[in-house]
Amino acid sequence: MGDLFNRSESGPVPDVGKPLADRLRPKRLDEVVGQEHLTGPEGALTRMIRSGSLGSLIFWGPPGTGKTTVARLLAGATSMAFEQISAIFSGVADLKKVFEAARLRRSQGRQTLLFVDEIHRFNRAQQDSFLPVMEDGTVVLVGATTENPSFELNAALLSRARVLVFHSLEADSLERLLQRAETVEGRPLPLDSEAWAVLLRMADGDGRAVLTLAEEVWRAVQEGEVFDAETLQRIVQRRAPIYDKSQDGHYNLISALHKSVRGSDPDAALYYLARMLDAGEDPLYLGRRLVRMAVEDIGLADPQALVIANAAKDAYDYLGSPEGELALAQACVYLATAPKSNAVYTAFKAAMGSAKEHGSLLPPRHILNAPTKLMKETGYGSGYQYDHDMPDAFSGQDYFPEAMGRKTFYDPPDRGFEREIRKRLDYWAKLRRERQDGN
Repeated sequence: MGDLFNRSESGPVPDVGKPLADRLRPKRLDEVVGQEHLTGPEGALTRMIRSGSLGSLIFWGPPGTGKTTVARLLAGATSMAFEQISAIFSGVADLKKVFEAARLRRSQGRQTLLFVDEIHRFNRAQQDSFLPVMEDGTVVLVGATTENPSFELNAALLSRARVLVFHSLEADSLERLLQRAETVEGRPLPLDSEAWAVLLRMADGDGRAVLTLAEEVWRAVQEGEVFDAETLQRIVQRRAPIYDKSQDGHYNLISALHKSVRGSDPDAALYYLARMLDAGEDPLYLGRRLVRMAVEDIGLADPQALVIANAAKDAYDYLGSPEGELALAQACVYLATAPKSNAVYTAFKAAMGSAKEHGSLLPPRHILNAPTKLMKETGYGSGYQYDHDMPDAFSGQDYFPEAMGRKTFYDPPDRGFEREIRKRLDYWAKLRRERQDGN
């Protein structure tokens, strides 16, 4: 996938017929919009160039945020040769050719900046092939990914590269791009204030998208016409998101969805789920939130809740949109209608607090393994009763550190499946008292 403001290596090209985003490509790092933490006067990349040392990098961020552009500008600023490949269209043979060309340049005294777009698309073996050429300085690797590098890239590759995060463009950055576009076009964008705001929301943080939308507007407008929000959406055939996914609207709706599920209202939960999907929310994000609801608000009151929520997330990942959205809706209804319990959630928080308070205490010796003679002689494992050899497969021994005493964290309510768990715990508590009294 290309990126915002991509520049050709072949030198100046006439602007006739070139897309607006292409004509607005920055020629210096300080012209890149929206990534000032990287390209500003004290940005990470600016400091690297100033130091005269550039190591391998991974650019992580959404589309249209300038990853390819910045890689090209880095090559220019450091006088490196620039090579670009895409993991979508390249294989091992392509990589070998690139590496050989880079070795030849290096023998002639010039280093190569190799930019790999969608680097997460390479498999583990292909990713490993970069390691030798990174280590011997044949290439400075700059990989771009829209996916979390921690999950998608080899640990060995990550250990040799610094991850830099590119942010979605905020509204003010998008506005700056549109103002540049108006200057280049020599005419204002024919939108009223509401339509202007809608256009920014349509772009959803993507600089390339906002310029493409602006071009569509200029192509469609007639002499003296100014579009309002409704006309804009009809002309460009795109709806503005109902809310900004990174701002209050996002958090308001996910909160409403979560509380509707917790409140056992499947109709309200479906409404908020549908609103978020309609607004363009990432369905896998919603799938992850449903999994969280299953463990936080239902827990062991219905152990199937987690299974169904996780299956719905996987089903969407397998089917995609729109078919997979029904799986999310099914899980949403299941969770909303399931018995509710936060007993495990509450117990875990309490246990974490106790672990922090008593984290230095050793477990009682009778439940410690004794793999050496010395450990046996000092009492490790002494007195341990194997529960399966005991009546009811229950010894009733204490397992907490002796200095701590017994604690109760998990207190299941008398609802759903936890009603059965409550019975078991009460029965074991009775046996524990009897056996400890008998001793």
